[in-house]
Amino acid sequence: MSDVDLGSWAVLGVALVAAAINGGLGYGFSSITVPAALLVHTSRLLNPALVLVELVLNGYALVINRRTVPAVLPRLKLLIAGAVPGVMVGSFLLAVVSAHGLKLATYLVLLPLVVLQSLGVRRPIKHEARAALPVGFGIGALYAATTLSGPPLALVFNNQGLSKDEFRAALAVFRFVESSLTAVSYLALGVFTAASVSLAASFVPAVAIGLPLGRLVLRNLEPELFRRSCMAFDAVLVVFGLSMTLKAMGLVT
Repeated sequence: MSDVDLGSWAVLGVALVAAAINGGLGYGFSSITVPAALLVHTSRLLNPALVLVELVLNGYALVINRRTVPAVLPRLKLLIAGAVPGVMVGSFLLAVVSAHGLKLATYLVLLPLVVLQSLGVRRPIKHEARAALPVGFGIGALYAATTLSGPPLALVFNNQGLSKDEFRAALAVFRFVESSLTAVSYLALGVFTAASVSLAASFVPAVAIGLPLGRLVLRNLEPELFRRSCMAFDAVLVVFGLSMTLKAMGLVT
C-alpha cells in the first residue's frame, strides 16, 4: 500500500472521530478533519468535499434542534446578514490564493481558536447587535476559505450565555445557512469537481457511524470535559499539521 493510500485511510479514520465529536458537541467535523486532511489533499479539493458533507450534517442538526430554532433566530439575523458577503469574499480567496498559502493560513487561524476552546475562555460581547455584522462577515469568510467556523461560533455562542439547547440550535441554523451559501458560491465559481464529489462520498460511512456514536458517548460524559478534551486533541492535530506544512514550504528544517 502506498503512502498516499495510507494517508487517505488515516484521514478517514480522523473523519470518523470528528463525526463522533460533531455528534456530541454539535460542531467539530471540519475543525478536526481539516488539519489531518490538508496533509493529503489541497484546500481546493478538500473544501468543496467538506461543504457537501456539512450540508447534510448541518441539515440533520437543524432537524434535531428545530423546536428551539424560533427562540434563537432573532439573535442570528444580523450575524447571518454579515455572513452573506463574507462567504463571497472567502470563496474568492479559495479560488485565487495559492495552495500552500491557504494551508498555512488555515493552520494559523485554527490554532488559537482551538486553544481558546480547550481552555474554556469566556469573554461575553457587550454590544452583541453592533458586533453581529462584522463577526458574521468574518466567520462567513473564514468558512468559505477554510470550511472552519465551529470554533469561532462556539466561542461566540458560549460567551453569550445560551442554554445547551439554544447553543445547538444557533449552531445548526447558522452553519446550515453558511454551508448552503458557500455551496452556491462554489458552484458559481466552478470550484466543485468530480474529484471533490468523490472525496465527499468517501466521508459518508465515517459520518453515518460517527454521528450517532458521538451522541451516545456524550450521554455518559460530562459535556464540558468532553468539549475541552476534543479541542485539546484538535490542537495537537493542528500543531502537527502546521509543523509539516512549514517544513514542506522550507520555512523550518
